[in-house]
Amino acid sequence: MSYGIAGVFSLNQVELVQQMLKKIKHRGEFGKELFQTRNATIGIVFSNLQSHILKTTASDYNDKLQPALIQENKLVLRRDLLGIVPLYYGKTRDHTVCFASEVKALLDLAQDINEFLPGYIYQDNQFVQKESYQKQPGFIQLPETIAQELRMILCNEIQNKISENETGAWLSGGLDSSAIVSLASKYVKTMHTFAAGLKDAPDIKFARIAADYIKTRAKPDQKLHHHEIIVGFKDMLKTLPDVVYSLESFDALLVRSSITNYLAAKRASQYVSQVFSGEAGDELFAGYEYLKTFNPLFLADELVDIMNRLHNTALQRVDRCASAFGLTAYVPFASPEIINYALQIPAEYKLYNGIEKWILRRALDGFLPDAILNRTKAKFWQGAGIGELFSQYADKHISDADFRKESVLPCAWKLHSKEELMYYRIFKDHFGELENLDWMGRTKPTSPV
Repeated sequence: MSYGIAGVFSLNQVELVQQMLKKIKHRGEFGKELFQTRNATIGIVFSNLQSHILKTTASDYNDKLQPALIQENKLVLRRDLLGIVPLYYGKTRDHTVCFASEVKALLDLAQDINEFLPGYIYQDNQFVQKESYQKQPGFIQLPETIAQELRMILCNEIQNKISENETGAWLSGGLDSSAIVSLASKYVKTMHTFAAGLKDAPDIKFARIAADYIKTRAKPDQKLHHHEIIVGFKDMLKTLPDVVYSLESFDALLVRSSITNYLAAKRASQYVSQVFSGEAGDELFAGYEYLKTFNPLFLADELVDIMNRLHNTALQRVDRCASAFGLTAYVPFASPEIINYALQIPAEYKLYNGIEKWILRRALDGFLPDAILNRTKAKFWQGAGIGELFSQYADKHISDADFRKESVLPCAWKLHSKEELMYYRIFKDHFGELENLDWMGRTKPTSPV
């Protein structure tokens, strides 16, 4: 289910927590619950009747995505190893630690806001890093065996996430999202897929191909409904302020990639309460074009590095676009089981003879049409047909003089482009001119080694 949390490590702070929850009520419009432990006041908004998500004691930290748990009537904060579920913290004027699922809930009361980093736990007034994902030694198995085992693990992860007979998925027509839809469709009676982009965008075309193919493989009692959200550039400009507010970022590539994702989530919320996303497949299986020019000796290290950066870039996009409409987004590729297995697959099987995600393509052979199975990576904004439209628009509407004057922020960050300045202006309208942005992620420049 979709939910959001907010709280303070202090007792009798119900009114304050109420105010924090108002800022993130979109994460769970069904209801809210507030309660106190021995050491904190905490609140939660939720999207269905399962409101007691925080009241279970976890026995295995690594397999739990809940950002908080209660042990012996004391609140413990934590974040999963990849950072799928968001969490931020700061200190009030009296130096009390407060926390929330989104930064907007902290801005009115907290100073020195920070992102609660993946793999960390806050217990007994201290932060401790429990674990992190590291490069693993490759196991020695035939590619055919690896492909079969990978498909089996992926099927298990998808099946474990399905809780309803009717579910949804964002379908870009790329390898990763198409794989999720193809495998998930076996476990539900009704599947809704959603593709968004400009008219004649590559994603619209390929998503239609994938959906049509998967329909032909469905059982007689199964249904697959494919939804296309065709938008114009003016529609996207109109949506931009809402996207930046939800995303809590002005990172140019992240915002650009989030616009159609946001619109697809909006449409999905009219039909389903949960959606699947193919995010993290590129990081695990070497899906990016720039990796082809990488020194093979450093490829495995680079994949681990970009995977560990997902928490405040692509996974933040997935979370914010879904939660803006009370949706639950499932990311099977980001599950510990898939990650731990993928980290042991030799890098040369991921990028083989210049073919990115080669081993994943082998695993899905026969489950997808050739046009999808052989499609090369297209970034979210490229596949949606956006291209450089926003960059060109910003270049036209922001003068060189204004860019020079506004490109250095109060926190000393330097904006990279006029497009980023355009997004920052919207961000500033929403959140003010913040002197500390340490909690915000920025897309890593890609350069070969």
